[in-house]
Amino acid sequence: MTTPFPPQRRSRAIRPSPVFLLVVAITVVGAVLTWNADLDSTIAKVGVFVFVVFGWIITLCLHEFAHAFTAWRAGDHEVELRGYLTLNPLKYSHPLLSIGLPMVFIALGGIGLPGGAVYVHSHHFSPRTQRIISGAGPAVNAVCAVVLLLIVRLFGDSGSQPVFWFALSFLAFLQITATLLNLIPLPGLDGYGIVEPSLSYRTRRSLDQFKPFGMLILFALLFSPVLNRVFFDAVYALFELSGVPSDWSKYGSYLTRFWT
Repeated sequence: MTTPFPPQRRSRAIRPSPVFLLVVAITVVGAVLTWNADLDSTIAKVGVFVFVVFGWIITLCLHEFAHAFTAWRAGDHEVELRGYLTLNPLKYSHPLLSIGLPMVFIALGGIGLPGGAVYVHSHHFSPRTQRIISGAGPAVNAVCAVVLLLIVRLFGDSGSQPVFWFALSFLAFLQITATLLNLIPLPGLDGYGIVEPSLSYRTRRSLDQFKPFGMLILFALLFSPVLNRVFFDAVYALFELSGVPSDWSKYGSYLTRFWT
């Protein structure tokens, strides 16, 4: 049952942290650098790297905030005490695994990995509420992808500020990868959290031991050439539904990984 909160309590609980605001400011700086930068210039490469990586951290925070907020609305008050409602990326699990590792994979492979984690008392909720909490994070990534692609589709112009639009396209591409990866029903990922309430108690107990290794299993799947190709074919198919050329995201990826 959802516990109502008065507006005053809600405003006190939900407060962006200085760390999150700093991440937003750095993202804006990166966007400004890309706006009038020439293609292949040093400013373009630095600006795109900063814009994409820190923009990704913003969406990671929004993803985890969505989990926490839905749990909080459902009555789990501990998420507030843990600082999950402050959008502070350092509050979402281990900083290296939650922030550092996804940043490395963006830089090296152009993949938006699932990042942070929030701990909620999901066993206290009904199966429907558990599914809503688990699905809230991927839903945020999906909405971010749609919004970013819509902006690029309506206003993007490769002849004017191309660096900015390529970077925004790549950031949207990362949102699609994050949505699909998070929906894979592997123990430890959101997709498993969605289907877990439908599993028998014995099955859940047997799969619980694999939750700490969900990310490692995901790595193994991504490094399989066949599965990697199938996955990225699906990502590009969804991306191209927007009408934005897939080459825009590819060039944004190239600029992000400027050392290549």
